[in-house]
Amino acid sequence: MRAGWGSFLEPGRERCQSRARMQPDMNQITGSHDILWIVLDSLRCDVAMAEHMAGRTPCLASLTGGGWESRHTPGNFTLPAHVAFFAGFLPTPADAKADRQRLFAAKFAGSETTGSLTKTFVEDNIIAGLQHEGYRTVCVGGVGFFNRMTPLSNVLPGYFDESHWRTEFSVTDRQSASNQMAFAAELVRTVPEDQKLLLFINVSAVHQPNYFWLRESGPDDLETHAAALRAVDAELPVLLRAFAGRSRPVFYIVCSDHGTAYGEEGFHGHRTGHACVWTVPYTHGVLNCGAWREVS
Repeated sequence: MRAGWGSFLEPGRERCQSRARMQPDMNQITGSHDILWIVLDSLRCDVAMAEHMAGRTPCLASLTGGGWESRHTPGNFTLPAHVAFFAGFLPTPADAKADRQRLFAAKFAGSETTGSLTKTFVEDNIIAGLQHEGYRTVCVGGVGFFNRMTPLSNVLPGYFDESHWRTEFSVTDRQSASNQMAFAAELVRTVPEDQKLLLFINVSAVHQPNYFWLRESGPDDLETHAAALRAVDAELPVLLRAFAGRSRPVFYIVCSDHGTAYGEEGFHGHRTGHACVWTVPYTHGVLNCGAWREVS
């Protein structure tokens, strides 16, 4: 285990150093900005923060600013987390005193986390709400819940106007990070300038198996988990430069849907209630397009 990871998370107690995000007015953002939403499937908060502090994820650092924010996911595996996300329930701040006002919401009576800065839709999910606002909604899938091979794996991609999945985007492909980012970047470049765009990408690289990002054989562990994150970070600039090439400003959300256990208290994988599964890294902001144009 790389030195430092244990200081970020202990069983049952979140110790990720949290940097709260400023709450933007999503009523102003929606309609004026393209939206880039990246879910780093299975990424642990402690590993993300340790890699950030060690300077090993420079591209993600340009998006997180002073660091990731520690949040709690609404689901402990991909399917329930994404269904909740698409209803407007993004990961909730782990700091009990933090503002819980949501970015987006589907309207329903009794909501205590919608406010004046929340973009609220009458539709039953925020993807449909953005479609109604004139966005072209596009999904680039990664893990199996996006592969459209079964009725169940059609549910999540079915939210979008169009969805894309290929075997080379999957968890078993050793080039999935570069394959997904290159495909998504090319897609962005084909969208007309006057067309508002929501691009959602479920990044598969960190999800098990991830041993091959570091070594030729398993098992997966925290070291290979971190190596997969570094591989994603190395490929992400391709996508950011594509967005920077458009005239519209870009609002981004980057988060994990759940973490993964590697033997903590006997737990492995996800669909458990362990803190390393429930606690996820999160950030949002407006892309510095000028800086990314300069490095194009």
